[in-house]
Amino acid sequence: MKNAGFWLALLMTLVMIPAGCFAAEKMADTQALVFYEIFTGSFSDSDGDGEGDLPGVRLRLDYLNDGNPDSETSLGIQGIWLTPVFDSPSYHKYDVRDYYTVDPAFGTLEDLRALIDDCHARGIRLILDLPLNHTSTEHAWFRSFRTARALHNDRSPFYDWYICVSTADRRPGHTYYPISGTDFWYEANFAQSMPELNYEREEVRQAALDIARFYLEMGVDGFRFDAAKYIYFGDNARSAAFWQWYTDALRAMSPDIWLVAEVWDSDAVTDQYVSSMNCFDFTLSQADGLIADTAAAGDANRYTAYVEKYLSTIQSLRPEAMIIPFLSNHDMDRAAGYLPDSNGRIRMAANLYILGPGAPFLYYGEEIGLRGSRGGANTDANRRLAMRWGDGDTVADPAGADYSKQTEATVQSMLAERGSLLNYYRRLIALRKAHPEIARGSYQALKLKDTKLGGFISTWEDSAVLVIHNPTQRILTLTLEGPELERFSEISGYIGSGFVTLEDRTLTVEGQTSVLLR
Repeated sequence: MKNAGFWLALLMTLVMIPAGCFAAEKMADTQALVFYEIFTGSFSDSDGDGEGDLPGVRLRLDYLNDGNPDSETSLGIQGIWLTPVFDSPSYHKYDVRDYYTVDPAFGTLEDLRALIDDCHARGIRLILDLPLNHTSTEHAWFRSFRTARALHNDRSPFYDWYICVSTADRRPGHTYYPISGTDFWYEANFAQSMPELNYEREEVRQAALDIARFYLEMGVDGFRFDAAKYIYFGDNARSAAFWQWYTDALRAMSPDIWLVAEVWDSDAVTDQYVSSMNCFDFTLSQADGLIADTAAAGDANRYTAYVEKYLSTIQSLRPEAMIIPFLSNHDMDRAAGYLPDSNGRIRMAANLYILGPGAPFLYYGEEIGLRGSRGGANTDANRRLAMRWGDGDTVADPAGADYSKQTEATVQSMLAERGSLLNYYRRLIALRKAHPEIARGSYQALKLKDTKLGGFISTWEDSAVLVIHNPTQRILTLTLEGPELERFSEISGYIGSGFVTLEDRTLTVEGQTSVLLR
């Protein structure tokens, strides 16, 4: 239980967001946005069947961003990533049966169009999760491929649509499944039901472009690409070359398209894909990631030095490249399990990556401390549990989930509590918007010594902001002297567990608190 000073400090964050801060949302850049990942089937249920759907997402847009800059209940996100909505036999929809149909459990193409329109009316960009590495075995393409192989009909246009080898040609480390009655094996490295497409075939490449074109013409703003490094399993150079070709073609269709790739690997590997599009930064995520490590009373200088080096590397490969930070997603244990709000760490973690450059991604429910981990059942369903609205929404946990330690908090209960985690996230996002330099400005990490207080200077359009983080439990100070710091003389906002003062050029920052200065 936090003391009274903590709660007072939280109330002060309301005061310390400058008046008229939302005017900063005139930000010309349409890429460096705060995104919100929605696992569609677990978010909000509009028809009472227990499964989330697209009309349910529409019903919750006012919660995410109601288009009113003076609202006190809107979270203020600027982009939505929808996990796959295509027709699929699974609950997660990553094994697509038909790319041109919305899964009936989620609605219809008309529902998707309506959601796109509603998002755009609020200034929200909508990106779809597009799994192109593999399809479902129930896809018409695969059924035609399997028939052609079974009949040894190499004249069929689908004969080579999937990666297929003979028994003798199977490669170590790859996973194959037999095609009954033949000597052929199809490759499926994720699951037997997810056969991998053969992108050596021009027809397959064109089919992948046609899918994207269909949804871009519908109004979708871009895509998140699932399993991007698996296009050519074990060959990053070839996979990266494919994505360069593919994203060049997409930008020819839509120059302002928003693209991000899942390349779940080290920075040295993700760097190979950055020339074509942004990649999620997995070095920062999860319990052992740099965000969580820093939030647990780590050294903020280590964090900012990493961000500076990462930006320097990716922008040398593509000048407009951005960092894409996040804590967790649908494939990971939820952050509330290792960053409990009871000790303030999840708030400090949020400060670090939301008050930073690029496009931060929140996983739905992170803002209310939603919990979930794979656990003994070893099922990802436990990481994709139902959003807790507290207003009678009938959305239920996905099949196979058995997680029993869920938070008692709901959106409704947290909206009513000024110092809640939800309201903290709302104020934090507002603070970021009030300082547009943070999102896309040039990033200069401070080189502070003998302190865990750390920060950076971000400059954008002849305006600069200084961001300082204190992830420790102690009061730390910084003297604003020298050519880098002496120009900053005014606190323009702060947020966290403590207070901040600036007297006689000495900045005093209490524990687990971040401050912004101009």
